[in-house]
Amino acid sequence: MSTLDFPAGRRYDLACLGRLAVDLYAQQIGCSLEDATSFAKYLGGSSANVAFGTARLGLRSAMISRVGNEQMGRFLVETLQREGCDTSQVQVDAERLTALVLLGLKDRDTFPLLFYRENCADMAIDAALIDESFIAQCRALAMTGTHLSTPGTRRAATTALHHARQHGVVRVLDIDYRPVLWGLTPRGEGENRYVPDADVTLQLQRVLGQFDLVVGTEEEFLIAGGVPGDLVASLKSVRDVSPAVLVVKRGALGCCVIDGEIPARIDDAPQYAGERVEVLNVLGAGDAFLSGLLCGLLEGRDWEASARIANACGALVVSRHGCAPAMPTRAELAHWFSGRHTTTRVAADAQLAHLHRVTVPRKAWADLCVMAFDHRMQFFDLAREAGAEESRIPPLKRLLVRAVETVAASRDLRGRIGLLVDAHYGEDALHAATGRGWWVGRPVELPGSRPLRFDGTDSIASQLLHWPQEQVVKCLVHYHPDDPPLLRLEQEAQLRTLWEATRESGHELLVEVIPPRGLGLAPDEAVLRSITRLYNLGFKPEWWKLAPMTRVGWDALHALVQQRDPHCRGAVILGLNQPLSDLVQGFAQAHSPLVRGFMVGRTLWAEPSLRWLRGASSDDELVAAVAGNFGQLVSAWNARHETSPEAARGACRA
Repeated sequence: MSTLDFPAGRRYDLACLGRLAVDLYAQQIGCSLEDATSFAKYLGGSSANVAFGTARLGLRSAMISRVGNEQMGRFLVETLQREGCDTSQVQVDAERLTALVLLGLKDRDTFPLLFYRENCADMAIDAALIDESFIAQCRALAMTGTHLSTPGTRRAATTALHHARQHGVVRVLDIDYRPVLWGLTPRGEGENRYVPDADVTLQLQRVLGQFDLVVGTEEEFLIAGGVPGDLVASLKSVRDVSPAVLVVKRGALGCCVIDGEIPARIDDAPQYAGERVEVLNVLGAGDAFLSGLLCGLLEGRDWEASARIANACGALVVSRHGCAPAMPTRAELAHWFSGRHTTTRVAADAQLAHLHRVTVPRKAWADLCVMAFDHRMQFFDLAREAGAEESRIPPLKRLLVRAVETVAASRDLRGRIGLLVDAHYGEDALHAATGRGWWVGRPVELPGSRPLRFDGTDSIASQLLHWPQEQVVKCLVHYHPDDPPLLRLEQEAQLRTLWEATRESGHELLVEVIPPRGLGLAPDEAVLRSITRLYNLGFKPEWWKLAPMTRVGWDALHALVQQRDPHCRGAVILGLNQPLSDLVQGFAQAHSPLVRGFMVGRTLWAEPSLRWLRGASSDDELVAAVAGNFGQLVSAWNARHETSPEAARGACRA
């Protein structure tokens, strides 16, 4: 066991005080920051990364920092909250902006950093607002050396340390030495990790005695000890002012733990080997290491087990783009330690990549009621039948959003409502629906194509760059396991392209499988064999959209999905323009927990839309008619667990 005495019975495992900023990571790898052309936005800042990483690993973590009263500050707070991290102690600054950092990846050893921290919010944290009663509820307090670099942040840090000492909270320091943030280098040299400076050493040594655990790289202990070029002498200098347990991070070698007297040689200290991986980006590795170390220690593991978790977390993060989003989950660590990972190329482990995607916190969709009006040819045909101009279709789709609004409000469907709409005729409708907390799907297939083609592009990955992250990629494929081999292979190649594009872009994928009839299989069997084949190819979409099946068929699908991808979001039922009564009977068969809802279109809006296009009904009448149909289907879905189809039909009529 470790010698650290973490108090029990506290509300929080860990509070992290320090930097909370937006990281803008260059997406081009191998070029200078000057030549980068696009950036990915992540949560950043060493302390924030640890709060995020420990929350992802299941600790009850909290963040103590400060953000601006603007969009980037809200982004950081919301990101922490989604991960399960408490943000009640994040101060909001009415005057200063949230800190920004621009980061590049030139090669494994070159990562230009540009800190935008002039009078920023987190460096203006107010010591008077550090809540003693909150810290008293924590088992550990972690902070970084950066917050000792200015008088204001130093007051906040020492105030928090005082409260922690008063209440028996274990105090942890990540030295986190950034010379540029101490004013020791030009602003453009943020990647420089070591500049000897007596004043920095003095400031650190004034507070080292207040910590129970100090963590740093070899270079960081050189600055803390103040003996340039001599690690052991520096460690002894640290020991002269602090009885803390010292954890020295040694890169690929792993780490060593010194609890007590400093040995004559660093190799004589207890060593815990690192993991062998191919490095993409060393940024964030130390924050991941500390996240894993604290997770192990706070859960009662000994130094060996805790260091093993720490080294694995660091290894996974150095192999990925970004810091906070690269942090692993418990499921990833379980896979890593299971022995099933056999390559140093983390990116080559498909199961690990899948777990990293599906075991992080995601918005829950326990039940979905979705109106689908992503149709393009069908709306064109309706307009032609009505003698209406094609230009009438976009405002019609905007009115259908109003119908969804009506049902969402009248049925209190928060967290259950959604729509499926295209950008061809429905761009305004799509924009109106996005950002409201609804489930929003968007199609990519060329209507009627077989073999599958993408609508308006041969490069689907380039299109997804412009899609909001919340929009789910929907692809309908007319696929049958007994298709002629060349047709089947071409369809599968297109699905492979789409699969890889969504894995890279981060969008969820919904695959709608409709087997063409007349190829000698019963509908349920054709669907089950098709999905089995797609799983065999390695495809694991978040959603399946399928025609109604028998209860036996749904149960068989549930067993298949549980075996092949237990993290699948589920299946939803499509409509195929069936009458409401037929859909209700289909709902009554869908008792499997895999079935999460319905996505129905023409059954709800075809007739009312035709009347509207002919000028036979007003906007309000259209909205009321479609909302009425949609509401009936919601009632039928809610009643699907009744014992008889008649009961469900009664709910539909209600």
